[in-house]
Amino acid sequence: MVFNRFVEVGRVVLVNYGPDAGKLAVIVDIVDHARALVDGPTTGVTRQVLSFKRLSLTDIVVKVPRTAGTVSVKKALEKQDLAGLWAKTAWAKKLAVRTARQNLSDFDRFKLMVARKQKRAIVGKQFAQLRKAALKANKL
Repeated sequence: MVFNRFVEVGRVVLVNYGPDAGKLAVIVDIVDHARALVDGPTTGVTRQVLSFKRLSLTDIVVKVPRTAGTVSVKKALEKQDLAGLWAKTAWAKKLAVRTARQNLSDFDRFKLMVARKQKRAIVGKQFAQLRKAALKANKL
C-alpha cells in the first residue's frame, strides 16, 4: 500500500477536534513536524496553527502558494469548488449519513424500524419463492 496523502501546502484537511471539528481547511504553511498553519475562509475556520493530531488529511489538494493570504485562499477554494469536490467523496457522504442518523427523533427511528421490517418481509417472501422454484427444478 502506497501512502499518497502527504502533508503539503494546499492540502485540504478536515479538523477532527476542537471548536472547528467537522470543518474543512487548507494547509497554508507548515510550522514544524507537529503543527501547520491552516485557513478555511469558506468554511468558517479562522487562520490558526493546529496540531496534526487535530487534522485529518484528505485527497484534495488546492494550488495555493506558501503563506498565501486569506483572500487568495478563498479565491482558490471557490475556483476549484471545494464544497462540490468534498460532497462527492465517500468520506463526506458517510459523515452526512452519520449526522442525519444522529438528528433523527424517536418517531423517525420508529418509522425507520417499521420500513425496514416491511422491506425484510417483502424480500423474505420473494427469496422463499425463488428458493422453492429452484428446489423444484432440481428435483425434476
